[in-house]
Amino acid sequence: QVQLVESGGGLVQAGGSLRLSCAASGSVFSIDAGVWYRQAPGKEREWVGIITSAGITDTANSVRGRFTISRDNAKNTVYLQMTSLKPEDTAMYYCNADIRQSSSSFRRNYWGQGTQVTVSS
Repeated sequence: QVQLVESGGGLVQAGGSLRLSCAASGSVFSIDAGVWYRQAPGKEREWVGIITSAGITDTANSVRGRFTISRDNAKNTVYLQMTSLKPEDTAMYYCNADIRQSSSSFRRNYWGQGTQVTVSS
């Protein structure tokens, strides 16, 4: 069994920083790609960024220059470093990943349960 668990969310003032973690637990061989999404109340889910298995990253225009995606393969964890936070960044943040449970396994897609980020003005 594999689970993705987000952590690191909370309440922060505008201009502050948070680091979100997306940790894969269970029988995990590798995370091939990690993707972050967010969804605010009454809004559609928004793509935030991605980090590929090769370590290539891309982020949405709305967060570029403020958010950075990284990964620690030894910990099976993907991170979202959030700086210069704005009230409009307030949302539930979700992690999505393609995970292999062995070197010969095909990839399966998993979602985390989300972690709430609230930015006050």
